Amino acid sequence: MKRVLSIAGSDSGGGAGIQADLKTCAALECYGMSAITATTAQNTLAVTDIHEIPPSHVEAQIRAVLDDIGADAIKTGMLSSASIIDSVASALESYSLPPVVVDPVMISKSGAHLLRPEAVETMKRRMIPLATLITPNIPEALELTGLSLESDSRIPSILEALKALGCACVLLKGGHAESADSTDYLFDGNSIVSYPAPRIDTCHTHGTGCTLSTAIACFLARGETMKDAVQYAKDYLTGAIAHSETLRVGKGTGPVHHGWREGRL
Repeated sequence: MKRVLSIAGSDSGGGAGIQADLKTCAALECYGMSAITATTAQNTLAVTDIHEIPPSHVEAQIRAVLDDIGADAIKTGMLSSASIIDSVASALESYSLPPVVVDPVMISKSGAHLLRPEAVETMKRRMIPLATLITPNIPEALELTGLSLESDSRIPSILEALKALGCACVLLKGGHAESADSTDYLFDGNSIVSYPAPRIDTCHTHGTGCTLSTAIACFLARGETMKDAVQYAKDYLTGAIAHSETLRVGKGTGPVHHGWREGRL
C-alpha cells in the first residue's frame, strides 16, 4: 500500500482539510498520514475559529512520519502563516522528496482566510519551488501572479506565470469560472492539457480542492504519470460531487461523498 502524507489543517466538520485528505486516501487504497498545521472550528456554514499549531511541532510531526514510515507522495494544504510555511519547507528540504503536490489554500468556501495575506510571498518563495505540482483555483492563481482573467485567452499567460514561480507543473482549476463546463488546465512548461467536466448542479462542494489535490498525490504515489494522475483524480472528484446529495450533511455548503465508489462514508 502506497503512503501519502498530508500536511494541512484540521476541519472539525469533517468535509475538508486533513479529514477529507484521509478519507480520500482510504477511498483510493493508500495509507494516509498527517501533519496538522492548524485546527479550525468549522462546519458547513462558517469557520468560527483558527488555532495555529506551533511551527516546531508541525516540523516534528513531519519528521516523525518521514523518519520512520516514509512517503510515496506528499500533499500540502492549509499552511496558515509564514512561520509554518518556513518550518514545513525546512523539514521537507532535508529529505529526498517523492512527488509533492502543493494546494496553495488561501480562502475557505465560507470566505475565511486560511493563509495570512502576509504569508503569500513566503508561499511563493519557500513552498512552490519544492512542488512537483501546484493546484491553485482561479482566485488563488490571480493572487499568486498579480494577473487578471478577463477571458480564456489569458489562461496560457497565467499558467506561464505560475510555472515561473519554480514548480515542475501547474494545474489551474476552473471551478470558479463562469462557464457551462468546469475545465482544469495542466501545464508542464511545454504543453497545456485540458480536463473538461460537466458542471454539477449542487451546493455540496465543501472540500473539493483538498480532495482533488490529495487524489492526485495518491495516483502519483501509485506510479501514474502526471497527466493520468490528474485525469483519474478529476474523475474521482466528479463522482464525489455527483453523489454529494446522498449525504446532505449540515445546513450550508455540504461535503462531497468521498466513499461514493464503495457506497460508504
